[in-house]
Amino acid sequence: MKNPDIKHYWQSYCQTLSPDENLEQRYLVEQFGDSPEMANELGQLVLAGTKTATCSALWEWEAEHSPLPTVGLKTIVLDGSETPFCIIETTEVNICPFDQIDAQFAYDEGENDRTLESWQREHWKYFSRALPKISKQPTHKMLLVCERFQLVYRTH
Repeated sequence: MKNPDIKHYWQSYCQTLSPDENLEQRYLVEQFGDSPEMANELGQLVLAGTKTATCSALWEWEAEHSPLPTVGLKTIVLDGSETPFCIIETTEVNICPFDQIDAQFAYDEGENDRTLESWQREHWKYFSRALPKISKQPTHKMLLVCERFQLVYRTH
Protein backbone atom coordinates (compact mmCIF):
# COMPACT_ATOMS: atom_id res chain seq x y z
CA MET A 1 0.00 0.00 0.00
CA LYS A 2 1.56 3.24 -1.08
CA ASN A 3 -0.67 5.55 0.96
CA PRO A 4 -0.05 5.40 4.75
CA ASP A 5 -3.53 6.87 5.24
CA ILE A 6 -5.00 3.57 4.04
CA LYS A 7 -3.44 1.55 6.85
CA HIS A 8 -4.45 4.19 9.41
CA TYR A 9 -8.01 4.19 8.02
CA TRP A 10 -8.22 0.39 8.36
CA GLN A 11 -6.88 0.58 11.91
CA SER A 12 -9.48 3.24 12.77
CA TYR A 13 -12.21 0.95 11.43
CA CYS A 14 -10.84 -2.01 13.42
CA GLN A 15 -11.08 0.06 16.61
CA THR A 16 -14.86 0.23 16.10
CA LEU A 17 -15.21 -3.56 16.11
CA SER A 18 -15.86 -5.82 19.05
CA PRO A 19 -12.84 -7.78 20.35
CA ASP A 20 -14.14 -11.09 18.96
CA GLU A 21 -14.28 -9.88 15.35
CA ASN A 22 -11.48 -10.98 13.04
CA LEU A 23 -9.16 -8.01 12.60
CA GLU A 24 -6.66 -9.92 10.48
CA GLN A 25 -9.02 -10.52 7.60
CA ARG A 26 -8.09 -9.79 4.00
CA TYR A 27 -9.37 -6.55 2.56
CA LEU A 28 -9.15 -4.83 -0.79
CA VAL A 29 -8.31 -1.24 -1.59
CA GLU A 30 -10.14 0.00 -4.69
CA GLN A 31 -11.43 3.00 -6.58
CA PHE A 32 -14.68 2.72 -8.45
CA GLY A 33 -14.47 3.62 -12.14
CA ASP A 34 -11.46 4.44 -14.24
CA SER A 35 -10.83 8.12 -13.55
CA PRO A 36 -10.47 10.33 -10.48
CA GLU A 37 -13.72 12.10 -11.36
CA MET A 38 -15.60 8.80 -11.63
CA ALA A 39 -14.07 7.58 -8.35
CA ASN A 40 -15.35 10.71 -6.59
CA GLU A 41 -18.79 10.52 -8.18
CA LEU A 42 -19.31 6.80 -7.47
CA GLY A 43 -17.87 7.11 -3.98
CA GLN A 44 -20.42 9.81 -3.19
CA LEU A 45 -23.19 7.48 -4.41
CA VAL A 46 -21.93 4.84 -1.96
CA LEU A 47 -21.91 7.35 0.90
CA ALA A 48 -25.44 8.44 -0.01
CA GLY A 49 -26.65 4.83 0.06
CA THR A 50 -27.63 5.03 -3.62
CA LYS A 51 -24.93 2.65 -4.88
CA THR A 52 -25.12 -0.77 -3.21
CA ALA A 53 -23.76 -2.91 -6.07
CA THR A 54 -20.86 -3.00 -8.48
CA CYS A 55 -19.47 -5.25 -11.17
CA SER A 56 -16.25 -5.95 -12.98
CA ALA A 57 -15.25 -8.24 -15.78
CA LEU A 58 -14.08 -11.68 -14.68
CA TRP A 59 -11.22 -11.20 -17.14
CA GLU A 60 -9.93 -8.32 -15.01
CA TRP A 61 -9.69 -10.54 -11.92
CA GLU A 62 -7.97 -13.24 -13.97
CA ALA A 63 -5.49 -10.78 -15.49
CA GLU A 64 -4.54 -9.56 -12.00
CA HIS A 65 -4.38 -13.14 -10.66
CA SER A 66 -6.64 -11.95 -7.84
CA PRO A 67 -8.95 -14.17 -5.82
CA LEU A 68 -12.61 -13.38 -6.48
CA PRO A 69 -14.45 -11.44 -3.79
CA THR A 70 -16.42 -13.42 -1.23
CA VAL A 71 -19.26 -12.57 1.11
CA GLY A 72 -17.82 -10.73 4.10
CA LEU A 73 -14.89 -9.20 2.19
CA LYS A 74 -14.18 -5.61 3.22
CA THR A 75 -13.07 -3.02 0.67
CA ILE A 76 -11.59 0.37 1.44
CA VAL A 77 -13.08 2.62 -1.23
CA LEU A 78 -10.74 5.39 -2.39
CA ASP A 79 -11.69 8.76 -3.78
CA GLY A 80 -10.13 10.30 -6.88
CA SER A 81 -7.01 11.35 -4.97
CA GLU A 82 -6.58 7.83 -3.54
CA THR A 83 -7.72 8.88 -0.07
CA PRO A 84 -9.97 6.47 1.84
CA PHE A 85 -13.64 7.37 1.41
CA CYS A 86 -15.36 4.54 3.29
CA ILE A 87 -15.34 0.79 3.86
CA ILE A 88 -17.88 -1.55 2.34
CA GLU A 89 -18.60 -5.21 3.02
CA THR A 90 -19.54 -7.61 0.24
CA THR A 91 -22.92 -9.22 0.95
CA GLU A 92 -23.44 -11.16 -2.29
CA VAL A 93 -21.32 -12.30 -5.25
CA ASN A 94 -22.63 -13.73 -8.52
CA ILE A 95 -21.02 -14.39 -11.88
CA CYS A 96 -23.35 -13.31 -14.66
CA PRO A 97 -23.02 -12.63 -18.41
CA PHE A 98 -23.28 -8.97 -19.40
CA ASP A 99 -26.50 -9.59 -21.34
CA GLN A 100 -28.20 -11.21 -18.34
CA ILE A 101 -27.84 -8.32 -15.90
CA ASP A 102 -31.34 -7.46 -14.73
CA ALA A 103 -33.04 -4.15 -14.00
CA GLN A 104 -32.76 -4.59 -10.23
CA PHE A 105 -28.99 -4.96 -10.36
CA ALA A 106 -28.73 -1.94 -12.66
CA TYR A 107 -30.85 0.03 -10.18
CA ASP A 108 -28.73 -1.12 -7.24
CA GLU A 109 -25.57 0.10 -8.99
CA GLY A 110 -27.09 3.55 -8.50
CA GLU A 111 -25.63 5.25 -11.54
CA ASN A 112 -27.14 7.62 -14.12
CA ASP A 113 -30.95 7.22 -14.18
CA ARG A 114 -30.63 3.71 -12.66
CA THR A 115 -32.33 2.00 -15.63
CA LEU A 116 -31.10 -1.17 -17.28
CA GLU A 117 -30.73 0.72 -20.57
CA SER A 118 -28.39 3.35 -19.12
CA TRP A 119 -26.51 0.66 -17.19
CA GLN A 120 -25.89 -1.30 -20.42
CA ARG A 121 -24.85 1.81 -22.37
CA GLU A 122 -22.49 3.21 -19.72
CA HIS A 123 -20.95 -0.12 -18.73
CA TRP A 124 -20.35 -0.98 -22.37
CA LYS A 125 -18.43 2.31 -22.68
CA TYR A 126 -16.49 1.51 -19.52
CA PHE A 127 -15.56 -2.03 -20.60
CA SER A 128 -14.63 -0.70 -24.05
CA ARG A 129 -12.04 1.52 -22.31
CA ALA A 130 -10.88 -0.90 -19.61
CA LEU A 131 -10.68 -4.29 -21.30
CA PRO A 132 -8.27 -3.42 -24.13
CA LYS A 133 -5.68 -2.73 -21.39
CA ILE A 134 -5.69 -6.50 -20.75
CA SER A 135 -6.00 -7.40 -24.45
CA LYS A 136 -9.75 -8.13 -24.31
CA GLN A 137 -12.78 -6.68 -26.02
CA PRO A 138 -16.25 -6.52 -24.46
CA THR A 139 -18.86 -9.03 -25.59
CA HIS A 140 -22.48 -9.46 -24.62
CA LYS A 141 -21.61 -12.88 -23.16
CA MET A 142 -18.54 -11.76 -21.14
CA LEU A 143 -18.79 -12.85 -17.53
CA LEU A 144 -19.11 -10.18 -14.88
CA VAL A 145 -18.35 -10.48 -11.19
CA CYS A 146 -21.44 -8.87 -9.69
CA GLU A 147 -21.26 -7.77 -6.08
CA ARG A 148 -23.76 -6.32 -3.67
CA PHE A 149 -22.40 -4.56 -0.61
CA GLN A 150 -23.25 -2.53 2.42
CA LEU A 151 -21.50 0.50 3.86
CA VAL A 152 -19.86 -0.46 7.18
CA TYR A 153 -17.59 2.49 7.97
CA ARG A 154 -17.25 6.12 6.98
CA THR A 155 -15.60 9.22 8.32
CA HIS A 156 -16.97 11.75 5.83
